[in-house]
Amino acid sequence: MTDGSETPVVRPFPSVLIANRGEIACRIIRTLRVLGIESIAVYSDADQDAPHVQLADRAVRLGPAPASESYLDVQAVVRAALEAGAAAVHPGYGFLSEQPALASALAEAGIVFIGPEVAALELMGDKIRAKEHVARLGVPIIEGVADPSLDDDALVAAGIAIGFPLIVKPAGGGGGKGMQVVRDADALPEAIASAHRVAAAAFGDATLLLERLVRTPRHIEVQVLADAHGTVLHLGERECSLQRRHQKVIEESPSPLIDDAARARLGAAACAVARSVGYLGVGTVEFLVSGDRPGEFAFLEMNTRLQVEHPVTELVTGVDLVEWQLRVAAGEALTFTQDDVRFTGHALEARLYAEDPSADFLPQTGVLDLLRLPDGSGVRVDAGIAEGQLIGPWYDPMLAKIVAWAPDRETAIRRLDRALADTVVLGVRTNLGFLRRLLADEDVVAGALHTGIIAGILDAEPPVPTTDRVFLAAALAELVASEAVPTDAGAGLSALWSAPSGWRLGTAAPNRHRLRADDGRLVDVEVRGDVTHATATIDGSAAHDVALRPRPDGCFGFEHDGQTVALTTVRSGDTRWLALDGAVTAITVVPRCETAVRASAASSLADPDVRTPMPGTVTAVHVSDGDHVVSGQALVTIEAMKMEHLLHAGAPGVVTLHVSAGGTVSTRQSVATIVADPHPAPQIGAPA
Repeated sequence: MTDGSETPVVRPFPSVLIANRGEIACRIIRTLRVLGIESIAVYSDADQDAPHVQLADRAVRLGPAPASESYLDVQAVVRAALEAGAAAVHPGYGFLSEQPALASALAEAGIVFIGPEVAALELMGDKIRAKEHVARLGVPIIEGVADPSLDDDALVAAGIAIGFPLIVKPAGGGGGKGMQVVRDADALPEAIASAHRVAAAAFGDATLLLERLVRTPRHIEVQVLADAHGTVLHLGERECSLQRRHQKVIEESPSPLIDDAARARLGAAACAVARSVGYLGVGTVEFLVSGDRPGEFAFLEMNTRLQVEHPVTELVTGVDLVEWQLRVAAGEALTFTQDDVRFTGHALEARLYAEDPSADFLPQTGVLDLLRLPDGSGVRVDAGIAEGQLIGPWYDPMLAKIVAWAPDRETAIRRLDRALADTVVLGVRTNLGFLRRLLADEDVVAGALHTGIIAGILDAEPPVPTTDRVFLAAALAELVASEAVPTDAGAGLSALWSAPSGWRLGTAAPNRHRLRADDGRLVDVEVRGDVTHATATIDGSAAHDVALRPRPDGCFGFEHDGQTVALTTVRSGDTRWLALDGAVTAITVVPRCETAVRASAASSLADPDVRTPMPGTVTAVHVSDGDHVVSGQALVTIEAMKMEHLLHAGAPGVVTLHVSAGGTVSTRQSVATIVADPHPAPQIGAPA
């Protein structure tokens, strides 16, 4: 077929401003460079030195770190485009990508918006109107309530009438943000209030709709592409069923469920939806599909933008979607037809997030002390991060997308797993290990996917306790550091072999290290010898033979009782970050002066303060000073990284608040103190 790579290199625009950040801004810049188009980045104060700013030809400041004062400020984006003399603006995804206000403001300023017309944005960006419109086309929809005139009380009544479980969804925006699964009537009012807050903060529109929850469906989306000359075609489907909190985690193309006949039906429906609104450019029509009856499907929504998971479609079709966004926006006609589209091989994408799977995927902040991204045949990485970069609380926690292509699905899975094993991110917790466990799940390997798989895996697989191997590796790394051996993985390794071990008159003294893991395990590791050949014990157990060997790739080979694994390590404060064959663990190095009290004894002293797990903004306070609260009662809601986190009382008592709605909090800040209640109320779930 004829795709973007075979099109004569003619610049659609002399310059393009990218109204976004991170990996998607870097990805767009790469295509702009191929086409010889000047790239103009924008940045908030938090992103002044970010990789997308460094990669672009020029950059313009938008405003302060909060997205509402920078990336979500329509007028700031338009001013930046005018100041830079940009001919067009590419919105990426998220932020203002589906906001008619940006498209309208750019049109008034004489600047091209690289996306669909305002009418299509307005219709498909409103999930309520979109469902009504699609239903009139004869495309099946999911039962629900989509009435923007309903107040919260009316929404509660409507939800009860639909029945449970159901989903509360923002009418505007996407990416799963603000969506709440509600399983009973008691939880519905707070779910509606929370969805309102997230929708208003993330999309500037607090309107909601309710839908019946379809159990164990498959989430299939179809990529469409349309020009201004009447051509509308599709580029196949993507399977996006591996989700948590309605946020996609691993996507693939083609779907292992969909055959040629089902693909033709889904593609025809998607093209009909796009054609009905005069769609222009790249878009995605999303469906829920029955796992046992692929011919049965229901419309979910249309995303009027480039999708996060677009690389898998590019890899199996050979079409550069960003290039065609640019060309179509410049008025060019597509140079290929539906019959020209060919699908070759299989591609999977894994989203790498700064989050802690062991803490309910809580988003994480911190500095990327060490970063190594994979490469090689069939591997693609879309990233916008750099070593030493601060991952703050202001934006989405996605760090990068690791993508693999192969001639068949089985090989693509193996290739993606190897790429994830070769990925090292130290200094901030990520979902890297969880992604590898997910890829190894027997249902995932078999292609028997549905949107509830991740929840089932988490229920069935409690967090794996820290192994002795991690403690031994951490102790050797501490031994290297204690002898002032350079820790830069690429330099000074020869000094490792001349470093002295512990010493005392008559015989060498052992090196002792007290280490604590996140699961609370506290151990004393004793190492005798040097790092080239040592024996080590954990709490006086049987000795292990251990050693470190330098590797050509700049990390170490860690030898443990006859087995060797790749070790990359870095220390940040009292935390020693380790990656053993890609599995990342953080170990706290306990100061020698700290008394050797076991964690079980320390844990008996309850902290009366309720503390924040990360920095953010207080969006709601659910109690008042002096209230009598019970264990598990909701106290404060914190918004960070475009998500809400509800903080609960850890014990019964009388509460004293230290924050108010609208205020900001830092990591481990106390938001409330609970003191023992002389007249306690019954516990939640306890008999009266």
